[in-house]
Amino acid sequence: MISIRRYLLRTLAIVLVLAGGVAFTAAYLITDHELEEVLDTQLSLHSRIVAGQLDPDATIDDYARLALRMGLPEHPAQLYHDGNSVPVSSSESGPKLYHEEELKLVLGFWNADGSPRLLGGKWNDAGPFPVPLEEGFRWESYDGHRWRVFSMFDIASDTWISMGLRGSFHDEVVERITWNNSLPMLFLLPLLLWLMSRIIRRGIAPIQALSSQVQGRSARDLSKIDNPVPQELNGLRQSLNDFIARLKATLERERRFTADAAHELRTPLAALRIHLDNAQAGEEQSLQKAYVGVERLQRVVEQLLILARLDQVATTSPTTIDLYPIIAELMAELWPLAEERDQHLRLTGLNQLEVRADEVEVGILFRNLLDNALRYTLEGGHVEVELSLEEGAPQLIVRDTGPGLPEALLDKVTERFRRASGQCTTGSGLGLSIVSELAQRQNARLKLSNRTPNGLAVSVTWELN
Repeated sequence: MISIRRYLLRTLAIVLVLAGGVAFTAAYLITDHELEEVLDTQLSLHSRIVAGQLDPDATIDDYARLALRMGLPEHPAQLYHDGNSVPVSSSESGPKLYHEEELKLVLGFWNADGSPRLLGGKWNDAGPFPVPLEEGFRWESYDGHRWRVFSMFDIASDTWISMGLRGSFHDEVVERITWNNSLPMLFLLPLLLWLMSRIIRRGIAPIQALSSQVQGRSARDLSKIDNPVPQELNGLRQSLNDFIARLKATLERERRFTADAAHELRTPLAALRIHLDNAQAGEEQSLQKAYVGVERLQRVVEQLLILARLDQVATTSPTTIDLYPIIAELMAELWPLAEERDQHLRLTGLNQLEVRADEVEVGILFRNLLDNALRYTLEGGHVEVELSLEEGAPQLIVRDTGPGLPEALLDKVTERFRRASGQCTTGSGLGLSIVSELAQRQNARLKLSNRTPNGLAVSVTWELN
């Protein structure tokens, strides 16, 4: 992907050139319109002055003298009488040209019937200039050129008067004015591009600085980015800090998990080795103790694998499921364990309870709850599973007649490897931790409470959608 600096510089350069082109075009059109109005005013004003100087009783000789004044070098004025051209004797010095632009301004006179009377030099090069048909301004093509012409009829002298300016003069003036106004901008364009490059470089410097801060960090540096940044980068910095915080929490959780798991595995392995050494020495009860140690080790490994899978798998999309058949099937699987210890296992409440959850995760959640209840309930005790509605919300409750938990541990027992002291039952301290994490993934509330006179009640309540 192209860099931001190159993109901005290229885009702004194109915009600047396009804006310059639009400005040049607008300046040309505006100048063309305004100059046309100015020159039209000059044509009409001079035509009025000429009309005011005409003598109604002027003779052919008067117009002949005027023809001498209107003549230009190589373009003498032409006098007409009765529709025919009349020779005009030139002066000895000949007509003078005081400015080359005089060749582009011409004056002409016509009789009331449209026949020419006196025409300036340029209006005779290809025959008489077209006769005016009405008063006002018009564009006229003559001898390959466009002329801007103003015509008026003088009643006193019964004469049509036309004064014209060649269009090339108008166009040249417009182009000169436009270019003169645009040339400074053209000369400044390289400077503007250089300034834009410097401004863009300076503008994206904070982004490069922020990138350098992140890139230059070591893998162990998970501190927040607190360097000052422009307002526009506050969101990016905050997002990076949030990501770093999440990563730090994940790594810390994994570190604790690894340390706790290593400790939890070290204890049963050490005990197992001692029991096996004693068994080799001839102690008969050591084999039974070793077997119990293997069971505990196997349970710890299974729970660790479940936690690892939950940490790696993203939250699944919930579907509508019925809890009753799932709970009934899992209770049937664990019935032999309860029967072996002469425990009473019972399912009460609703025989149909729909929730929005993942069927596999619900199964793992309930299996851990029921397994914990059976383990910590003494022989001959009772374990009851109830399906109910709590203010319209689906609820699963597992009650046992075990020793319960100290009140101080009710809010902390869901932490990984957290167990109550003085427990005679083997365990990993991971069962309720798995239940708590699965409840969060299922958008459900987990609540633990002691029963009277003894026992523990664990409820899972799904939020209403």
